[in-house]
Amino acid sequence: MIALVDCNSFYACCEQVFRPDLLGKPVVVLSNNDGCVIAANKEAKALTDIPMFEPVFKIKDQLLAHKVNFFSSNYTLYGEMSQRVMNILGTFSPNVEVYSIDEAFADLSGMKKASLNKYGHEIKDTIFKNTGLPVGVGIAPTKGLAKLANKMAKKIVENNHVFVIDSEEKRIEALRWCKIGDVWGIGRKHAERLKNIGVFNAFQFTETPLQWVRKEMTVVGERTWRELKGELCNEFVTQPPPKKGIGTAKSFGIKLPDLERIEEACAYYISEVSEVLRAQKSCATYLQVFVITNYHSNVDEQYSNSRTVTLEIPTNDTFKLISAARKALVEIYKPGYRYKKLGVNLTGIIPQDYVQGNLFHQPSKLNHPKLIETFDAINRKFGKATISSGLVGTRLHEWELIKKERSPRYTTQWGELLSINSK
Repeated sequence: MIALVDCNSFYACCEQVFRPDLLGKPVVVLSNNDGCVIAANKEAKALTDIPMFEPVFKIKDQLLAHKVNFFSSNYTLYGEMSQRVMNILGTFSPNVEVYSIDEAFADLSGMKKASLNKYGHEIKDTIFKNTGLPVGVGIAPTKGLAKLANKMAKKIVENNHVFVIDSEEKRIEALRWCKIGDVWGIGRKHAERLKNIGVFNAFQFTETPLQWVRKEMTVVGERTWRELKGELCNEFVTQPPPKKGIGTAKSFGIKLPDLERIEEACAYYISEVSEVLRAQKSCATYLQVFVITNYHSNVDEQYSNSRTVTLEIPTNDTFKLISAARKALVEIYKPGYRYKKLGVNLTGIIPQDYVQGNLFHQPSKLNHPKLIETFDAINRKFGKATISSGLVGTRLHEWELIKKERSPRYTTQWGELLSINSK
């Protein structure tokens, strides 16, 4: 059996954990640069005139009128809280597959069916007790059914956030309950096509001839069809595969006209992605840099461009990557524009032990192995960007993302610990 543990309204609940005065009140979290609403708790979702992904400046009056509490995204806090949840889950199962920041599959093989419901409640209660985060637990023989069980755990009040599909009767009940558009693995277009042939719920989908599913929905649809019938097709992935592409693209807090500060931002982003590259012991073959002005602006001239370069030898050396990125940036930069966004992408990623040379260049180990190792060790221990290349500069505060409403990073920064007034 497999459990799917999913945190409820994760980002908003992370904010409420350290602000108990917000319990029962509407809370939303904003995207980078406080641009739009990307997450909301159930109280905020109940306010139908506050749509998700709507720019904040368009709905600010509604937010204020409903006394909605809004926060800038605080990914440092969310990531650390997620790790706590996963660590707790690891005490309940030897095999945990982290599926996303707020959900994970846990292998419950070998457990007796009679004890699964109780075990699900133990998982839910322990996570809440130790983190303050509410979760739903769905347990079933396959991942597809576990996702469905989790949905029933959350949506049906009587289930109290835990539901187990441990019999054929329950499987059929769950399939009949689930609308076709809510089935994990069936996207909007496939859902519309299925409705057009009279398939409106998951049970009707499993009654659809496999030949039709295979032809119209490829192997992914067939896998979903088999999983809903109780046939395990999606195996556990406890060790995620190395990333095939690593990149980052962020808007600046202000529009930047000068090359110097854009170069500093570029060096900063390269430092971030090269650290990820080294963590998975890989090297990149290609590097892309792109810049964009603000296309939503009615007063600025618009421009965008990108450059992809092939590195002489695949590398994960921060300094070599920064050097290549700065050359590419100089080629695409044009004075006279006010730039809003910069991105860097590393592709052609291969294991660092497989790096080969060519006729003109031979692979070599990092030019600064001890220095790079020290960089990574310090940043792991004391936090992101504690130490970085001097090319990053000291003006990060001038162009970094706007985070006016960011909550404190309660769990990772000494200076931002929660303080309690004892008076």
